[in-house]
Amino acid sequence: MTRILIADDDRELCNLLSEYLQREGFAVDLAHDGEEALARLHNAAQRPDLLILDVMMPGRDGLETLRELRMKHRLPVIMLSARGEPVDRVVGLELGADDYLSKPCLPRELLARVRAQLRRQAPAAAAPAELQLGALKLLPGERRALLGEQELSLTGAEFQLLLALVQHAGELVDKAVLTRLALGRELERYDRSIDVHVSRLRHKLAEASAQSPRIDSVRGAGYVLVAGAP
Repeated sequence: MTRILIADDDRELCNLLSEYLQREGFAVDLAHDGEEALARLHNAAQRPDLLILDVMMPGRDGLETLRELRMKHRLPVIMLSARGEPVDRVVGLELGADDYLSKPCLPRELLARVRAQLRRQAPAAAAPAELQLGALKLLPGERRALLGEQELSLTGAEFQLLLALVQHAGELVDKAVLTRLALGRELERYDRSIDVHVSRLRHKLAEASAQSPRIDSVRGAGYVLVAGAP
């Protein structure tokens, strides 16, 4: 059974979401601060398949918790924030969140985001065993990306984004298509999630090797992946 951890100091909301997700067939654990959430991640027996993480929590807040967990863990993370400010969304995504929802949110909407993230974790049956673009090699079945002998540390959203771009290398891919392929949902109005994921991916590629492919932006249209120098 897929295990979900909800980390939020709003106990009433936790119980509501927990009951809803359990009815949908998930095992749900609760944590009410960042320290408790990290402790569960460090415990292999309690480690969840997905984390729903509130931004505003006492002590170690959600952003600090996310920053620390991304040093060791790649599980999908959906951030929740009562403030819902665009800057909060961008910061959360820059720190490695896979998706972001403003509170209050409908449990049904959260469920859709959860299922989208979990679908991305399962390799598609038709996915090729290996994809190569210059020095970059993708192993979709293992969800691994290598530049030469160096493995890239990518979140699930970043891997799916890179996979989509490699599969369409040299072609313009618009943001709506990338949002659907990488995040498993439709592009929303004023949604900059893909732009932030692209920014993080660019940084990781450039940091890994001068032979990395580059991601060019086409203003108002989308992105193109171009093979790096040989």
